[in-house]
Amino acid sequence: MPAKNLVFDAEEIAAGIAAWAAIESPSVDRDGVNRMMDAAARLMAEMGADLTRHPGQDGFADVLQADFRFGHPAAEPGILVLGHLDTVHLIGTLDDELPITRDGDFLYGPGVLDMKGGMYLACHAVQKLLERDGALTLPVRFLFIPDEEVGSPSTRAIIEDNARWSRFVLVPEPGKEDRFVTGRHAFLRYKIHVFGKPAHAGVATGVGRSAISVMAKLINEIEAFSEVEREVTYRVGNVAGGTFVNVVPTECHAEVLCVAPTPEDFDAIQARMASIESPDEDVRVEIEAGPVRPLFRAHEGTMELLEVAQRIARDLGLELGHGQLGGGSDGNFTGALGVPTLDGLGVVGSGVHTKAERLIVSELPRRAQLFAGLVTALCEGNR
Repeated sequence: MPAKNLVFDAEEIAAGIAAWAAIESPSVDRDGVNRMMDAAARLMAEMGADLTRHPGQDGFADVLQADFRFGHPAAEPGILVLGHLDTVHLIGTLDDELPITRDGDFLYGPGVLDMKGGMYLACHAVQKLLERDGALTLPVRFLFIPDEEVGSPSTRAIIEDNARWSRFVLVPEPGKEDRFVTGRHAFLRYKIHVFGKPAHAGVATGVGRSAISVMAKLINEIEAFSEVEREVTYRVGNVAGGTFVNVVPTECHAEVLCVAPTPEDFDAIQARMASIESPDEDVRVEIEAGPVRPLFRAHEGTMELLEVAQRIARDLGLELGHGQLGGGSDGNFTGALGVPTLDGLGVVGSGVHTKAERLIVSELPRRAQLFAGLVTALCEGNR
């Protein structure tokens, strides 16, 4: 029976997403993200999944794995639903700049779009599918990630291990109104450390060397490498330095996010960042390479998966193209390994990573039908 015959209620899905969004879970708050994992575990248990909780590493929260095996051996490959439950919104956001709010057809809140909304929608879609059809012909595994928003530094290995198990990977990151995501630009993270020399800032001349002044020059140099029209970007998003205004700052630290749409751009970014030098011989500069999301380019398996998804979308009145986009996801890891991966399968809305994050409530049933339909089609293709 086609998944479009499944009945989904927009308000029911919106209420579930709002309940998840009410649990604040910034990546850096281990306890908050684990509370979110607890909520996901309760829902998965209600659905009948076998749960595995992988303890958090390096100060991050746990990874939750939920398996629906339907009698298949544990090693038999199946469908991996991959997504994260951490957000970029700090504790206190709910009480301040982004409370959970309903305004007409929009639901606002931290993570409603990126990507608690998408993961809840995927869970709900599979739940309705199981209620109707019972056992499926392929195993289905959900993997809930705690640190995606900071580059998945503690979870890349487990994501890649699960990718190697998978026949297909479905990623419910925020959906686009006009396309599926069949590729992701590479992301490279760096930290810059600048060390100056102390002095009293009120003295006109002296031996002091300002780490902040040198950092300012470096930021201009680094961001000038960007070629925005080609989607090659170098952006400094976090800077900290100094102690008192009357003391020449001896340290300044910054974080840089670089985006590479091609292998050549990836290599160029690595070379440029490795070649950065201090503009002042009395000031030391260190460049620390951080987590990398590899380039995910569409390949044959992903394009075959896309064809299935586009057929289902057309049945639902959606004409969706495809493309490689920025805004990295954990799909970078699975796609880069050559596993058929389709991204952008979540809820639709706007305001990702801002205090205006919102989803479109009326689109929730159709997006749930699309996800359920894709799972159904992949299982039918296995018969």
